[in-house]
Amino acid sequence: MIWISAAKSGRSSEITTARHNKITSHLREAGLGALADLGFVGPDDDPDDSVVITGRKATRNHRLTDAEKEANRLLNRERAAVEHGFAN
Repeated sequence: MIWISAAKSGRSSEITTARHNKITSHLREAGLGALADLGFVGPDDDPDDSVVITGRKATRNHRLTDAEKEANRLLNRERAAVEHGFAN
């Protein structure tokens, strides 16, 4: 474990708490990265040295390509294995 935050109320969103606690800086300092769901798109403060890997979001103007969909599936498969480990 490299860092742990103070307890937050249940109404605090994960992305807001991650930004407030500067989680990307802690990951970068430790030389680590994180896999995250689409709720964490955009928290990284240095796009040239990204430490949070998220999938691609579709929008009204941008449909996902087959390659982007496959990349999302692969990322979700890896995230699911880790999250199931925490749940058990």
